[in-house]
Amino acid sequence: MAKSTKKRSVVILSLILLAIVIDQVIKIVVKTNMQLGESIPVFGDWFKILFVENNGMAFGMEIFNKYFLTTFRVVAVAFLGYLLYRLLKNDKYPFGFLICMALVIAGAAGNIIDCLFYGEIFSGSYRTVAEFVPWGEGYSEFMLGRVVDMFYLPLFVWPDWLPLVGGSIFFAPVFNFADACISCSVVAMLIFYRKYIL
Repeated sequence: MAKSTKKRSVVILSLILLAIVIDQVIKIVVKTNMQLGESIPVFGDWFKILFVENNGMAFGMEIFNKYFLTTFRVVAVAFLGYLLYRLLKNDKYPFGFLICMALVIAGAAGNIIDCLFYGEIFSGSYRTVAEFVPWGEGYSEFMLGRVVDMFYLPLFVWPDWLPLVGGSIFFAPVFNFADACISCSVVAMLIFYRKYIL
């Protein structure tokens, strides 16, 4: 492996690990200090820390069976990890594109950790603050943990006179750092690196 390729690989791997650690630290701090549904204003009414949990995909969507969804996430991260490994060996891919790939992997892995382990190691958060518990004494089973979300940005409410969206919040989903890594990276790839993914 060439020296430049090895250096890029170390940076990318470090970025993945850092993003996962940041994601998990935020989630654990929220989960062990807030009750489910509790809200803390950050900047007025447009940015709040709102503790919610979901069984589904990004931004709280629930489409598939939980076992299927967790298995799919694990397989997808393994595939993307292998793909990134192959891309790192090819100098034709810009470093920014590789960073985006790394953040998608890190985001997906961060949410997988919640699904796989949180149900086993945390007590429930309903009307109480969660605590670490011995393995297997948590609120759910392996692969059935709920994803912790906390960032809520209800930027504004659409005027009532607008058709379809009138009276609704402009950006209602509650999300986490992992979701942000995935979403921002995908948008960046579509804007700046479209020719490398199409």
